[in-house]
Amino acid sequence: MRTRAFRLLSAATCTLLIACETDAGSSDATPNTVIETIGDTTVVRTLSGSVWDMEATLVPEITIGRLDGPEEYLFGSIRSIAVDDDGTVHVLDLQAQHVRVFDSLGVYVETLGRRGEGPGEFTEAEAIAALPDGRLAVRDPENQRVTVFGPGQGEIAEWRYAGGISTFSPLYVDAHGRIHLVAGDLSRVDELVMEIILLGPDGTHLDTVPEPSSDYEAPYVRAEAPGGMSVTYGVPFSPRFHWTVHPSGHFLTGLSTAYRIELARDDGVLRIERNQDPVAASDAERAYQRDLTVAGIRRSLPGWDWDGPAIPSRKPFFRALRADRDGRIWVRLSTEGRPVDNPDHDPDDPASFAVTWEEDTRYDVFEPDGTYLGVVIAPDEFTSFSVPVFDSDRVWAVTEDEQGVQRVVRYRIQRGAR
Repeated sequence: MRTRAFRLLSAATCTLLIACETDAGSSDATPNTVIETIGDTTVVRTLSGSVWDMEATLVPEITIGRLDGPEEYLFGSIRSIAVDDDGTVHVLDLQAQHVRVFDSLGVYVETLGRRGEGPGEFTEAEAIAALPDGRLAVRDPENQRVTVFGPGQGEIAEWRYAGGISTFSPLYVDAHGRIHLVAGDLSRVDELVMEIILLGPDGTHLDTVPEPSSDYEAPYVRAEAPGGMSVTYGVPFSPRFHWTVHPSGHFLTGLSTAYRIELARDDGVLRIERNQDPVAASDAERAYQRDLTVAGIRRSLPGWDWDGPAIPSRKPFFRALRADRDGRIWVRLSTEGRPVDNPDHDPDDPASFAVTWEEDTRYDVFEPDGTYLGVVIAPDEFTSFSVPVFDSDRVWAVTEDEQGVQRVVRYRIQRGAR
């Protein structure tokens, strides 16, 4: 098992204009960075430049999955992936309700679990995570348990928890082997309150804390019909509050009204900021998002028309926060949209559009101490719904081709020519 170190900035007592040093090689640049201490908060603000001093791309190395062939390489619907320290890849197939295991070269090894309610079986497993000691944890909210496979062949443990509801969140594991479970407080009859259940490496319940939140209220549109039925949609391009669990065990949070991200630490808070202009949302793209929202609501309430707030003319600074297994911070950016012909357009379906809009997937990458490394551009087939696994200079992600075939691809980060 590798030892993972998280390098954090020591507290400063004044504001400094510095050139960040890096051990990545003599070709690395020195971004223009300001470090400031405000109370127990260390602010690292990148004014310009980056360590890499160039855009980086993801280059595929290994692909798992096929259009046809042996059944163990055919996926129905990939919901979650996990990677061990030795590069072993675990793939949770939502449709099949089992986990397939592949070695670091993409060769099939075994299948864990199956549909059911007995030991080692799943009813609606939806997220997996690799523990530091090589075990695999599987969240199954329908059975209200976490099933843990390993470390030995055939070893299975079951950890029960309350508040099992289906979510789209990953299963978070920190470097201490603790599991962070997103669950719901089912004792509340007035509203559903989300919370984080913290389990120790042996399944012991350590704590339950509220889900990270903000006082900011995202705008929405709500359609109501006689009889009390209502449908609510968020306003497109509105800022959102994002959070994830850092390998240190602390929360990484950010409200995308500004390029400002905060990592809680034992000794305070690390705040990462970067000078960057927001991306504009064109009139055509805003009109598409408005029509898409209207069409979605009309599926439930025919005849409804938009009566909500205006769609912003600028996109939020970022769309998601992710943490690298080594502690690096990945910020998925909003990018400029472009119209794309829809090959599946059905002219008889009011909710089907001849032209859709797409964005490139780009991430800003920061060291655990807030040093800005640079931007990584993902290929077109790269998807972020099944949360990628980031690990230093490697990324594992689910891809989907024009035929809808899903695969798991291991990429390496390449700096320079695309």
